[in-house]
Amino acid sequence: MHNKVPRALLNIIHKRLGSYPAVALLGARQVGKTTLARQIVEQVPGALYLDLQKASDRAKIENDPELFLQLNKDHLVCLDEIQLLPEIFSSMRSSIDDTRRPGQFLMLGSASRDLIRQSSESLAGRIAYLDITPFTRTEIEGLIPQEKHWLKGGYPGSLLKDQDEESFEWRWNYIQTFLERDIPQLGFSIPAKTLERMWTMLAHTHGQLVNYSNLGKSLGVTHHTIKSYIDILEQTFVVRTLKPYEANLGKRLVKSPKVYIRDTGLLHALLGIETMNGLLGHPVVGNSFESYVIENVLTHMPRWEPSFFRDATGNEVDLVLSRGNQLIAVEIKSSTAPKVEKGFWNSLKLINPDEIWIIGQVDGTYPGPQGSTVSGLRDFLREH
Repeated sequence: MHNKVPRALLNIIHKRLGSYPAVALLGARQVGKTTLARQIVEQVPGALYLDLQKASDRAKIENDPELFLQLNKDHLVCLDEIQLLPEIFSSMRSSIDDTRRPGQFLMLGSASRDLIRQSSESLAGRIAYLDITPFTRTEIEGLIPQEKHWLKGGYPGSLLKDQDEESFEWRWNYIQTFLERDIPQLGFSIPAKTLERMWTMLAHTHGQLVNYSNLGKSLGVTHHTIKSYIDILEQTFVVRTLKPYEANLGKRLVKSPKVYIRDTGLLHALLGIETMNGLLGHPVVGNSFESYVIENVLTHMPRWEPSFFRDATGNEVDLVLSRGNQLIAVEIKSSTAPKVEKGFWNSLKLINPDEIWIIGQVDGTYPGPQGSTVSGLRDFLREH
């Protein structure tokens, strides 16, 4: 299954390469970017693939980038882990402006466009970005049960392990490699143990309003430092900050964001949860399923603006999706018979959404109270 990349995604990449001189695939390590890129390279005659983590590949372009690009100006050049060689962007711009040909560069990066923007901004108007995530619910439909996807997360190296113990071990090793190697490679001098404690504390407060001051006191740093740590984890695709819904409703709304570990498999590894029974008996189960749904929804609906709603009296909506003047309210429950609290219905009177959905672990879709629709994640995604 690892090599069975969804055809639609390959087509999107080919289409971007046909329109832009440079295309960047951005996403966390080990999500399948290289598998995608190698399939593209195999399909494009004369294309070259360089892994910038390999000294031999890096030397080919690093010693004299202008000459290398000149010699290969008629070919697609794929550069994996582009964030390791940010100085190449100026040479790439010159090459692009000389030939003005689409499909010159395919770049793969484990850091967000914001993190590499200072270097890549010279390619403004010449580059298209595509975010590559771990396997989603839609991609594994009919291949892997939802509960295994939820427990193990979407990273291929974890999801495709037959035994829960092997999957857990893969994720734990991934976390250690990320902290000890990947973060320093990006130029951040944060002790691995400090960032691990930070990441673990975020796992224990997963899906809750973030309290920067409390986290700072626990780590012995300022709340500004905590914000910078969270920003680093967010821009390396392992954490998501969900902002509060903003509207002039004449009510006091919370201003703090919620913070989620993006992949539930990594969340469960940080919390020491190895099995489905362990997850179902853990206090994080509700918030874990909430983030599982949110990640899948936001990957499936990238043009919608996500937030959550909460006011000072505790009225709350887990996920608010807005696009233009359209508004969708989503409440998420890990139960097979989801029941929604009064605060959700009170919130709807304030934000007046166009659609009301209650997503639980249910089969099919059926009408809920007050014009809502109750469904499982799969059916919500099919409707949108």
